Order: sequence, then C-alpha cells, then structure tokens
Amino acid sequence: MSVLVYIGAALAEIAGCFAFWGWLRLEKPFWWLVPGVVFLVLFAYLLTLVESPFAGRAYAAYGGVYIAASLAWLWAVEGAKPDRWDAFGSAICFLGAVVILFGPRAATH
Repeated sequence: MSVLVYIGAALAEIAGCFAFWGWLRLEKPFWWLVPGVVFLVLFAYLLTLVESPFAGRAYAAYGGVYIAASLAWLWAVEGAKPDRWDAFGSAICFLGAVVILFGPRAATH
C-alpha cells in the first residue's frame, strides 16, 4: 500500500510544483496557483498515510520515488526524454528508497 501512496504523493507534489513553475516561469495565469496549492496539500496528506512509525523515514524513502516520478513527468508532460544518466541515477535512488522502506528493522518504541 505504501508504494501506491508514494506514487500518488509524487504525482500530487510534482503537479503542485509544476503549477507554480508554470505561473512563474511559463507565464501562465495566476489562477494556476489554485490547483497547485490543492495538489500540494494532497501531497502532504498522502505522506501521512505511509505505514511508518517515523515521518523522517517515510520522507527519506519517498525521495527515491519522487526522483523516478519526476523523470517520468519530464518525459510525459514536458516532452524531454530522460537520458541514460537520468535513468541510472534514478535507479540508484529508487533502490535506496526500497532499502529504507522495506529493510528489516529492530523493534521501535
């Protein structure tokens, strides 16, 4: 379930940030900020659904998912195909996220 939450959070964060990018860098209208804020609130909410006793660990694992999702956004929305270095770097980060999220843990309090 955490993987699906991370994917949803990544899409919400990227969409929210892209709305601000569009307004500031692409000269989109001011109203683009409204869905941007909504998506960023959704992003923050979704991260609270990750099954982790510690926020920092949930956020750290999310980092790898965010990087992979950002490169997918780059390709799908912005039309720029990631190169092999993007893919290699993303794979390293995603592997780190998997280790953080699913690695065996000692009992926590």
